[in-house]
Parts: sequence; C-alpha cells; structure tokens
Amino acid sequence: MKIGISWDAYGKNEIKPEEQIELLEKYGFGATFIDSDNGDIDTIVPLLREAGISVDTCHAPFKGINRIWSDLPEGDDALKMLTESVDVCARHSIPVAVVHLSSGDNAPRISDAGYYRFKKLVDYACENRVKIAFENQRKLANLAFAMEEFPGAGFCWDVGHEACFAYGRRFMPLFGSRLVALHIHDNFGKHEGDMHMIPFDAGLDFDTAAQYIAESRFEGTVMLELMRHTSGYYENVSAEDYYSRAAAAAKRIRDKIIKKRNR
Repeated sequence: MKIGISWDAYGKNEIKPEEQIELLEKYGFGATFIDSDNGDIDTIVPLLREAGISVDTCHAPFKGINRIWSDLPEGDDALKMLTESVDVCARHSIPVAVVHLSSGDNAPRISDAGYYRFKKLVDYACENRVKIAFENQRKLANLAFAMEEFPGAGFCWDVGHEACFAYGRRFMPLFGSRLVALHIHDNFGKHEGDMHMIPFDAGLDFDTAAQYIAESRFEGTVMLELMRHTSGYYENVSAEDYYSRAAAAAKRIRDKIIKKRNR
C-alpha cells in the first residue's frame, strides 16, 4: 500500500509546487489528492505525474452543498459545481471524485430533488469513467441513502470526521465493502473539532481504524488529509519536519494494516 498526503497540506501557496513535490518524493509519499477547483491544477497534475506521484482523487467543492436538496433552481447550481469536478477528473484521468452530500448538523432532509440531482451526477461520472465517492460527514441517513440508491458509487471514509461530527456512529461496519478512498487525520474527538492534525498527535484510535481498513478489501493509498493551520499546533514547524512527521505517521498506520491482515 502506498502512503499519500493531501496537496497543499502545509498551506496553500506557502511552498512552491516543485518544493512540495520534492518533499513528497523525499519522504516516500507515492500519491496525493487535490481540490478540483484548484486554479493551478492543470500545471500541478503533470508535475506530479512526471515525478511518479499518482493523483488518486479530486475533492469536489462543497460550499453551499445543501442547496442540492432544494426544489429551487439554486440546487441546479450545486449540481453544476459537482459535474464540473467530474470534468476535471476526466480531463486529467483522475479516477475518483470525492463528494460531500451535505454540511452541518442542520442539513436538509433527503428529498426527491436531491436524489435526482445526485443520480444525474453519478450517471454523468460513469459516462466519463469517473467514480463518485461519497464522504461521511455528520449525517448517517443521507450516506446510507446514497450507498443504497447508487450501487456504482464508492465510499470515502474520513476518519477524523467520524470522530468529531458523527456522535459515536461508526461508518466502516456499514460501508467498508464500498471503500475506495481514505481521508486520515487526527483530532481530540470533540464535536466540531475538525483539526486535520497528523495522526498520533491528538486523541484518535488508529489501531481500531487500521483494523477496519484491514478487514475491508481496500488496497489503495493510506491517504492523509492534513491542514497545518487548522489546529494551531504546527505554526512553528518547518515544511521539512511537517512532511517527515506526516510520512512517519502514515507508514505507522500502513504497517498496522498490513500486520492485522497477516494475522
């Protein structure tokens, strides 16, 4: 299994793309993922591939995603935002687009309007040879709905979101068989405390996380989704040290997964 880390984990525009790629290579990151609305994506993806680093997924925008459940025309704007992400994936031969179904504790209820829009999205992605991976947020119902209604879609398990958004719900026992992408990061398990820290720096149980992954059929990348500035813990950490520590954590999780599978 490769290890990977989100593009711009150290901070957007804080280090040059070439320097970031050098750090990924130096510390053994074989993969990354990038936001589909990154304005430099057409330059960055070729540089990554030239360095032998795969771009496993694009993350679709999610600002205003709750509009997609609305009967009003604004819902069509939300769908367009997501289909444009599929277009980016198709243009760059990126196989998976990671999508949020909703946002916030007071997200809209499941609706026919939302269903038909997400169906259009999944069908459009299929036509373009892109897989939609729905990511766990706060709500179990809409994720279960999507997994049931769209058998061609996959699951992106966000380990940190499960700990700080889901009130103790566990998603892998339900959807682990559909796992196609991981977002691994740490926090202290407090509601709304989505800190995107390096694993083992906060309070999450990565032994259990590794067990869930080991029990699945997932053979993809052990992908970290890190954001240096979100927690305030890494403001004085150099880029060199940050990527070194992140790689050590990712390798530690990978080793746990392999060990559990070989029992």
